[in-house]
Amino acid sequence: MATIIEQLAGFAAGADAREFPDEVIRESQRILLDSLGCAVASLGDEGAQRGVDYARYLGGTEGTASILGTGTKTSVPAAAFANAELINALDQDAVLPPGHVTPYVLPGALATAESLRTSGTKLLEAIAVAHEMSYRIGKATDYLRDIKDGVVTIPDVIGYSSTLFGAAAAVGVVKGLDGETLADAIGIMGSTAPTNTQRAWMMHAPSTTIKYQLAGGMALSAVTAANLAERGHTGDRQMLDDREYGFPRFIGTSRWEPAPITAGLGTEWTFTPFQSFKPYPHCRVMHALFDALTEIVETHDLRPDEIDAITAYGESFVMQPVWVNETIRNPRDAQFSMTHGLALAAHRIPPGKDWQTPEAVLDPSVLDLMKKAEFKAHPDYTEALKNNPAARRSLVEVQARGTTYRGERAYPKGSPSPDPATYLTDDELVAKFRHNVEGVVADPDAIVQAVFDLQHVEDVSALLNQVGGAA
Repeated sequence: MATIIEQLAGFAAGADAREFPDEVIRESQRILLDSLGCAVASLGDEGAQRGVDYARYLGGTEGTASILGTGTKTSVPAAAFANAELINALDQDAVLPPGHVTPYVLPGALATAESLRTSGTKLLEAIAVAHEMSYRIGKATDYLRDIKDGVVTIPDVIGYSSTLFGAAAAVGVVKGLDGETLADAIGIMGSTAPTNTQRAWMMHAPSTTIKYQLAGGMALSAVTAANLAERGHTGDRQMLDDREYGFPRFIGTSRWEPAPITAGLGTEWTFTPFQSFKPYPHCRVMHALFDALTEIVETHDLRPDEIDAITAYGESFVMQPVWVNETIRNPRDAQFSMTHGLALAAHRIPPGKDWQTPEAVLDPSVLDLMKKAEFKAHPDYTEALKNNPAARRSLVEVQARGTTYRGERAYPKGSPSPDPATYLTDDELVAKFRHNVEGVVADPDAIVQAVFDLQHVEDVSALLNQVGGAA
């Protein structure tokens, strides 16, 4: 009987975009467009630049793969490292349970596709396979919002290493590896996956600037696994079947329910209803609150200096050091501080890269208003989450002009939900992309058109050359 890894490899090797449902093709295209924009928007970020500089050290400045938006060509491993850091830098990249997936699974496939000058169809297949695998394996393990005894309980060990099986497979799909070699690539990935360190990051504030897990290192490890398999190294194909000594043990998950990994694999696509896109460059836990707060300040034309207090009620599990942190030293601190995020939203700064400039993050007016903001757990949050995993019950109260203004949300903008208005439409996603690439990309319309017609792009490198930027 085939192991789980062998079944995943068979799924990846047999992926054929001509047989994909329309929603799988569209979401894969949307993931690519959003990621290109997120990467370009991060070029001015100090943390992202460290990743770009390291990639140039790693791979030099001559090669066949682009560091997005910089005009620099380098090696495939180096481009994967840099682009992962760029996509994730402002924390406005696409999200899918178990959390961040795209910045780990896309960069290796993207750099490989550019280097090999493969077709858009092949890249499309890689994106879809990687997200489907990551979502399925994520369902088997502990999750950030697991409910135990009626309470949302954060696991002791948590992170995104489970996404790298899909990342390695995506590189293999682009390369056209057969099922046997893909199984070895996925097995090698299992043996070399980085440890899950997200809980330590969560508990030690002010937090590290490399964030929950080093995106560049994650992407680089997937490129390594696929390329070593191609060169003949073999992988451990029992890694996902062995609860006692395999991946579940050393990755630290307390829950291992592998049945969803292979149930309907190859005939049923499961990730698209849960694929979300971020309107704000901030941790997703606050987005529903930002939606409500923005509506309040815009509807009533409230200035920051008129606001006496902001009280926000949201996700119950986030009363942890990284989110309650109010020591703001840099954009990375700001991306996760709840009260700082509320203060930024109240200033009506357009969501996108403008939120993460040092001038905005350290604006005295923002820091002053932050002191008037408070976060509390919403009493109905857990019950709503039980009924729908996309639910984020949120309430904001703003005191100003002697009045208390209130706003509520059941679901954040950007996620599919029972409320159709929360889905980020293609037009809204394109608007986010345009804002993110403004001043860097000469012809954003050409990129939008090419991405939404990706299955007819003959050479991915031509698309990436349009992302441009100065060398």
